[in-house]
Amino acid sequence: MDVAASLLILAGAILTLIAGVGQLRSEDLFVRMHAATKPATLGWTLVVAGAVLAIPSWSGVTKLVLALGLQFLTAPVAGHLVGRAAYRVRAARPDRNRTEHLVIDELGEQLPPDELS
Repeated sequence: MDVAASLLILAGAILTLIAGVGQLRSEDLFVRMHAATKPATLGWTLVVAGAVLAIPSWSGVTKLVLALGLQFLTAPVAGHLVGRAAYRVRAARPDRNRTEHLVIDELGEQLPPDELS
């Protein structure tokens, strides 16, 4: 049980480290948001799973599961809101006035034309 817990914690730490490096190395805001939310959340999940295996008390497990639930509620929502705000102010890319790289631009269809120019 200790080996499995250690491997899960190590895998989660490595995945979180890779997410941090991805944030530093990426030039695009959307890629940085992806690195901040998805791999970091999965890394935290692996760390919590390893800690749950290592902790014998139910109160500790309950606290860890609560922390994991809060992570799953806050990180994706925050990433979505940051991306939406960056799109609206055209801060997402160095070429702020170009959107031809988007395959489907659903948000552009919802905004008034004066906010897109």
